[in-house]
Amino acid sequence: MFHVKITLFYVIFYGCLAGIFIGTIQAMLLTLSEYKPTWQDRVAPPGLTHTPRSDKAEMAFNPRAVETFLPHTKALREFLDKYDESKQKDQMKFEDCGDQPADYKNRGDLDSDVGVRKACRFSRALLGPCSGLEDTEFGFKEGKPCLIVKLNRIVNYRPRPPTSNESIPEEAQPKVQPNVIPIYCTSKKEEDADKIGEIKYYGIGEGFPLQYYPYYGKKLHPQYLQPLVALQFTNLTRNTDLRIECKVFGDNIDYSEKDRYQGRFEIKIQVEES
Repeated sequence: MFHVKITLFYVIFYGCLAGIFIGTIQAMLLTLSEYKPTWQDRVAPPGLTHTPRSDKAEMAFNPRAVETFLPHTKALREFLDKYDESKQKDQMKFEDCGDQPADYKNRGDLDSDVGVRKACRFSRALLGPCSGLEDTEFGFKEGKPCLIVKLNRIVNYRPRPPTSNESIPEEAQPKVQPNVIPIYCTSKKEEDADKIGEIKYYGIGEGFPLQYYPYYGKKLHPQYLQPLVALQFTNLTRNTDLRIECKVFGDNIDYSEKDRYQGRFEIKIQVEES
């Protein structure tokens, strides 16, 4: 009889604990929005990432050896596939937002009853010779490789263009313009400055235009396409390891030594030639 009472006590005791735990979880879930992040004030600025990429952020290839750059061009084709105009024709899902930088596209609050939002079209043709439409090798065959760059998605984030030139390198200041987040790339080592050659930028305003923001999340913005910037390195010194750093600039974009992709990235490129 005593063992039965002990067993009954523990069944009731742990049952009550389980009930309290489940009740607490349910109460917490009621305070969370299905669409709006609760603690967004603690989210870091967006990462800046590129395609193609590797674990070591290194890219070495020989323009005369297709097999050395085939993985890079394959990655670019796969990444840009969703940017084909044929996949953005549905008028119920997509809308034109212009090919010049414009102000934020307001589609209502996250917790409003508007429902699924339309996405701005982004034609890969805006990326010029890095679009893959005419040059399916993305410049690699000529030793002029392309990188496609994007800002990572953050729900309800509105990047703010720089309001002053104080924190921007002098050579990057001409890229500052209204309604666009500028991006600028340069050699990481001062002694390599004359070995990088000209870098060409392609995209809307050669940066990240504000009309593509904010992003409303996967449920409310399932067709969303991030704006892209294409970089083409047109005159890299051959047979030399060249480390390049690219940064975006904005009033609410900063950098972290702990995260090498927060607002910037570095890549080492070597164009081999024998």
